[in-house]
Amino acid sequence: MGWRVWRRQLGSEADRATFRTLHTASMATPALRAGLTPSSAERAARHLRSLLGAPAMALTDTHRLLAWDGGHPHHAPQAVDQARPVVSDGATEVRKVLCDDPACGLRQAVVAPLTVEERVVGTLQVYAPSASAGLVRAADEVARWVSGQLELAELDASRTRLMEAEVRALRAQISPHFVYNSLTAIASFVRTDPERARELLLEFADFTRYSFRRHGEFTTLAEELRSIERYLVLEKARFGDRLEVTLRVAQEVLPVVVPFLCLQPMVENAVRHGLEAKNGPGHVSIVAEDNDYEAVIAIEDDGVGEDPDRVRRALAGDSGMDSVGLGNVDERLRSTFGDAYGLVVETAPGAGTKVTVRVPKYAPGVHV
Repeated sequence: MGWRVWRRQLGSEADRATFRTLHTASMATPALRAGLTPSSAERAARHLRSLLGAPAMALTDTHRLLAWDGGHPHHAPQAVDQARPVVSDGATEVRKVLCDDPACGLRQAVVAPLTVEERVVGTLQVYAPSASAGLVRAADEVARWVSGQLELAELDASRTRLMEAEVRALRAQISPHFVYNSLTAIASFVRTDPERARELLLEFADFTRYSFRRHGEFTTLAEELRSIERYLVLEKARFGDRLEVTLRVAQEVLPVVVPFLCLQPMVENAVRHGLEAKNGPGHVSIVAEDNDYEAVIAIEDDGVGEDPDRVRRALAGDSGMDSVGLGNVDERLRSTFGDAYGLVVETAPGAGTKVTVRVPKYAPGVHV
């Protein structure tokens, strides 16, 4: 498409100016969504200065200069002093710029507050020969927009902290049951089959290393299923022939990214609540299938089943329900992928239980 055709499609000069403004703002967005840091400020400042058309600008937090962009960097050390009154009272001010260099030309600075939840976290400073009413309005509006991006960054950080807290809570639920049962099973082989005991101990070490890792709220489906295999090896050592397992996984879905520990609790529920109370052998199947733009994982047991009302209460987060992490996992799936991706549980007393998990193969912001 030629430039003349492109210009006609954009319409008037006002349309093109709007496009340029939005495009420049979008260039600054990724940096600002990382929060107000020296690195993010440095990356955002040049786009913000272009947006304002100013000779120079600065970004500060409440006590230090984070970034200076444009000419006349000898004024950069003044930025912290310029910020103090604005940080204190939270209102945009036009301040004098003192300079002994007659060739400099910068004589005024518009200093606007950056706020997050009505708390001043820094300032945006625009330096110019004079501060026109238009420049003051522009600086104020850009500062408000930057503040909005910083609020979104804080929401992202709060969400991450919440997710980490939920994973810690899930570990606390899982570990007492599993650790005790696994060590008991391993101990039973120490005298009769030392080599088996050693193999189980290594499986236990690998499983706990994965379950209690300290980094990342996401993992791949391959890693989650590998951990589940270790879990089932240890449970088979305890149940013996009473526990039968089927695992069928499509290769295409192995790289799919999922919330950490989103499947293992479902498998533990299948073993604990489905089979422990059942007479005779029990079967657990785990099937992961490729379904166009989604991966569909089904965990099913032929155990004693459950009252659907109790399952609804567990999904709603009722702490009185003895169901390992059901509400926790459902909430994390919905928070990550949207309400369409919660757990689907099919069960009834005496009819076993099937839990279906759908996850998109790709979701923005979801990565290992």
